[in-house]
Amino acid sequence: MDRRTILLGAGAGALVAGGYALMRPQSTPALPLLPQPANAQTSDAATADTPQVIEMVMGDPDAPVEIIEYASFTCPHCKTFHENTLPLLKADYIDQGRVRYVYREVYFDRFGLWAGMVARCAGPERYFGIIDMIYQRQAEWTQGAPAEVAENLRRIGRTAGMTNEQLDSCLTDADMAQALITTYETNMAAHNISGTPAFVIAGRLHSNMSYGDMSALIDEALVAAQ
Repeated sequence: MDRRTILLGAGAGALVAGGYALMRPQSTPALPLLPQPANAQTSDAATADTPQVIEMVMGDPDAPVEIIEYASFTCPHCKTFHENTLPLLKADYIDQGRVRYVYREVYFDRFGLWAGMVARCAGPERYFGIIDMIYQRQAEWTQGAPAEVAENLRRIGRTAGMTNEQLDSCLTDADMAQALITTYETNMAAHNISGTPAFVIAGRLHSNMSYGDMSALIDEALVAAQ
């Protein structure tokens, strides 16, 4: 199955030729589905109007080792990493100024895209706190029809202090959705990501691993960086 088929997913709805398909589940506002790849003839003109996609980062920007995590909000193994391993990584390396941690969203389905749009809605300062909630409640918010999933994500956003108006504005921002997808595709191609979670540690790609194995790789990279 090619990437476009995987991204659009079963039941994704009809595509609008040359642009976005929008979904209006029952009475909820229209939400962007995953877009088609950008048309090469129009991509240059669209670039000037494309919103900026902020890189979400924790840690000292001058830390000697960089870790890039590629993760999907609907991925159970990503949930496990964020609940069990990331707190250890943060305490031992990120908070100590030894690792710069970059989180990059992977969109294997439209629900993951919507979760990313909710997580970014309150700005980068609150991003990691919101994704903690998204992972903690993964088993609940991913259940049901699309309209139910959308409302589940709004509920998480409201718990984080956002209003319905803020959330609707973020979730229906087709330009931002397109920018997120374009960034996602560029990053995935750059590092040849085939599954999640995946980690680029000091420039080398690794699949999911135990914290002990990750710690050993980080320590090795720290020595090499001296």
